[in-house]
Amino acid sequence: MKRINNTVIAFSLFIGIANANAQEKKQLTLDEAVQMGIQNSKNLKIDAAKIEEATADLLDAKNKQLPDLKLSGSYMRLTNAKVDLKFLGESGSGNGEMAAPKSVFLGQASLSMPLYAGGRIKYGIESAKYLVEAAKLSTENDKTAIAYNVAQAYNNLFKASQSIKVLEENLTASVKRDETFLKLENNGVIARNDRLKANLQTSNIELQLLEAKNNYNIANINMDLLLGLPETTELEIDPNYIDEIQDAKPVSYYLNEAQQNRKDLLALDQQRKAAALGTKAAKAENYPTVALTGGYIAADAPKFITIYNAVNVGVGVSYNLANLWKQNSALKQSRAREMQLDATNELLNDNIKLEVNKEYQNADYSKQRIAVFEKSAVQANENYRITKNKFDNGLATMTELLDADAAQISANVGVINAKADAALAYRKLLQTTGTLTIK
Repeated sequence: MKRINNTVIAFSLFIGIANANAQEKKQLTLDEAVQMGIQNSKNLKIDAAKIEEATADLLDAKNKQLPDLKLSGSYMRLTNAKVDLKFLGESGSGNGEMAAPKSVFLGQASLSMPLYAGGRIKYGIESAKYLVEAAKLSTENDKTAIAYNVAQAYNNLFKASQSIKVLEENLTASVKRDETFLKLENNGVIARNDRLKANLQTSNIELQLLEAKNNYNIANINMDLLLGLPETTELEIDPNYIDEIQDAKPVSYYLNEAQQNRKDLLALDQQRKAAALGTKAAKAENYPTVALTGGYIAADAPKFITIYNAVNVGVGVSYNLANLWKQNSALKQSRAREMQLDATNELLNDNIKLEVNKEYQNADYSKQRIAVFEKSAVQANENYRITKNKFDNGLATMTELLDADAAQISANVGVINAKADAALAYRKLLQTTGTLTIK
């Protein structure tokens, strides 16, 4: 039996070494993870495309203030065309001459430059600029959300890795205790039932350790995908990141920070400005447009007519008379858009106040939990020490000893988790203020 166990252990060690060689290890701080997450985010690539689209719309708006120059040329082959030209003399009688051109060539150039369009072009350009800024601010808001998602994944990986350390230490101690109890049983000091209770405790710790390792592997793969790393990359977490918790300032401070730094709020403000200009542009639809026009025409019909240097310059005015009886639907749509954005702005401000106050309370609650868990850990460790001493002197039962050991493990893991949760809660508070990625 001992030989079989040695074989199994040797095989397990071989598999462990093979897996370690297959995986690439990478040490990573939280700030480094956030930067990698932002650089490799698929959502930000979509945002970049949206910025390009908004920039193209701005270019299109600017192009409308530039002149249009059009060139056209055509060649026409005529079949049995008869042209009757009549020249009137002094008597008013006309002599007709019949011409039969076989082909006609026509070329022309036209130039049109807007001089006045009721402000439509100007407002369109300014509105497009605001929408470009809104797209950029939306990207910054997504960066903040990504930073928190990475921090959350990093926190889960940290908690899993620290739980593994605590459980491995307790498993080692439990295995040694089982060896001691086996000797005591063989010497008739303790009953077999008590030794089996200790073995059951060891098995429970092994199950907890397996669960912690499973959670760690899942969290590690999740982090790899977020950071754009191969799924086989094993990440080593900075254990000191939980010490980054800072003393919270008054809630009014975070509310002011949110008003100044929330990118979704700033983006909405840009959209509101664009909508206001859209309303002005819609009003301009009721005004005429004035443009400077110019053109050049050349024509040639062999043995019939030739025209060249036919240059024209003038000013064109256009006005849609239908505006006199048609209602301006574009204006009504734009005003409705303004009302919608105003209501959205009020709702967003209320949500920001709620989020900041909620996460402020959660951050404060998380910090208070640390003190409670640390106190519980001290009590649990001392309780185990006393119970162990009593058990060694025959004053405590095996059940009491195992219960004290389980409470000790739970309390020590609870301290780690409480500190990690407090660090994450503080970063969540920073996210609600829009300052999570600001250093």
